[in-house]
Amino acid sequence: MRRKSFKTRIIIPTVIIVAALFFMLIFSLSLRFSALSSNLINEKLAANINSLKLFFDNAKAASRAAAVSIAQNYDVINAIRERNTDELIRLVSPAPALYHINYCTITDNEGTVLARIHEPGNFGDSVLNQQNIKDALDGKTSTYFEQGTAVRVSVRTGSPVYDTDGALIGIISAGIRFDTEDTINELEQLFKSEITIFLGDTRIATTITRDGQSIIGTTIDPQIAEIVIENKQEYTGDAKIFGEKYKTFYMPLLNAHNEAFATFFMGIPETEITASTNKSIRDGVILGISGLLVSIVLLFFIISSISEPIAKLSSNMDSIANGNLHTRINVKSEDEVGLLARSFQKVAGIIHKLIDDINLMITEHEKGNTDYYLNVDDFHGDYKTLAQSVLKFAAFGITDQLTGLPNRRNFDNRLNWQWKQAMKESTPISILVIDMDKLKNYNDSFGHQQGDMAVQTVAKTIKLSVKPSVDFVARWGDDEFFVLLPSADSGSAVSTAEKICAEIAKVLVPCAEINGLNVTVSIGVNTQVPSPGVSIDSFISIADKALYQAKTAGRNRVAVGGEG
Repeated sequence: MRRKSFKTRIIIPTVIIVAALFFMLIFSLSLRFSALSSNLINEKLAANINSLKLFFDNAKAASRAAAVSIAQNYDVINAIRERNTDELIRLVSPAPALYHINYCTITDNEGTVLARIHEPGNFGDSVLNQQNIKDALDGKTSTYFEQGTAVRVSVRTGSPVYDTDGALIGIISAGIRFDTEDTINELEQLFKSEITIFLGDTRIATTITRDGQSIIGTTIDPQIAEIVIENKQEYTGDAKIFGEKYKTFYMPLLNAHNEAFATFFMGIPETEITASTNKSIRDGVILGISGLLVSIVLLFFIISSISEPIAKLSSNMDSIANGNLHTRINVKSEDEVGLLARSFQKVAGIIHKLIDDINLMITEHEKGNTDYYLNVDDFHGDYKTLAQSVLKFAAFGITDQLTGLPNRRNFDNRLNWQWKQAMKESTPISILVIDMDKLKNYNDSFGHQQGDMAVQTVAKTIKLSVKPSVDFVARWGDDEFFVLLPSADSGSAVSTAEKICAEIAKVLVPCAEINGLNVTVSIGVNTQVPSPGVSIDSFISIADKALYQAKTAGRNRVAVGGEG
């Protein structure tokens, strides 16, 4: 009988064992994928909630700006005095495009409707039941979430209209309605989520369908209704809607009397991610069990037929497979077993280093040191490719894609870290809140692509105007930048701000229509020595108020928090 060679008895079974371990790794990764998918959905919902609240704040501001501006229009005042409905509709019809509202109602000084631009043929009725109308009749401008006669759910502002002799002759009520199909479809596209508006506990507008039909007219879950409508609290969590599971957010809309008369719903369905997760887990379980059974059978024959070095190698490899990458493979032989042992040790060392480097990078980023990255040149082949992919993913999460600057999340981490350092060392820390002047007008005149070029130019100029490797520049929003100046006192911060302001004013943004365009910025400055009684929010808020002062004073200038 021909004797099997040592190579045949060890190499083939070892290859199969490695394959089994690989399949078990797939199973482990499928579980990690499930957790990661859930976290991604939760992070998306949290980001959408913040954006939604900002959207409502902007809606309130837009309705107020529209109502006040229209109320002060001389031609509108004359048309109200003459009770000229057609003229009022003609004069006010451009308001939605100008102020980003979608309805406007004009009444006389008794609350009787003279004109509605959203329903031109509907006038002559009384809207005295609306609190914004009552307030306006008392001479006050007020903004509320409110239910109206023709518009069931909206944010609206009522502003009094005065004649040239100071007499109150009418009211402008303008706002943004949320009870139409067009509005919720726009919000669905904006937030990439399902949207529903409830009036009371009943759906009056929704993007959710069942068997191809809208579920308008159905009611909110009673338990959620108790939290949102009765207790007037927001609700975030899992919910089933007609059998489908969602990650949801319910927000009560409170009117002037602090009543939750309506509810805004935003939800992300889990159907797709659940199916993908279940398939990954199912496949992983099958492969894992198969790999384990194969490994047990093969290891039985290997341990039965091979000498002590193989038994040691098997024990050591089991330890590494269970995640103990510090394990030393205690095989000293110089034959094929020894070579195999050293190869496994090298692989474990590379994986261990890669995991350690990734964990260290994550730890440093969480502390605010986002300048720290793993060194991909320490790895080769597919390990280097994996390290590069991890690096790109890490950078994508903390970098603004338009300007290449750190993004808001990155800035928050750095500020928290620098704040703690400054508090520990009792040293000052300064912040510059920079806002591009009239970027909207720039976009409207030359297009958003040209506007993006302007944003990029400003970002580059700011970065060139501060100390590299010391000062931290980030993009906060569309036209807003933050600069963090560690250890900088007020004088140094103001000097840096004035330099940035001057440098940007000198830069010409390339433009195909003309030779070049100037852009300017306004800057709010605040300096603080952190202490336990001072919050980061107030630190930023003071600088933001200073920015408002700079804007109010004429733009293209610097204002210091606490002055003026």
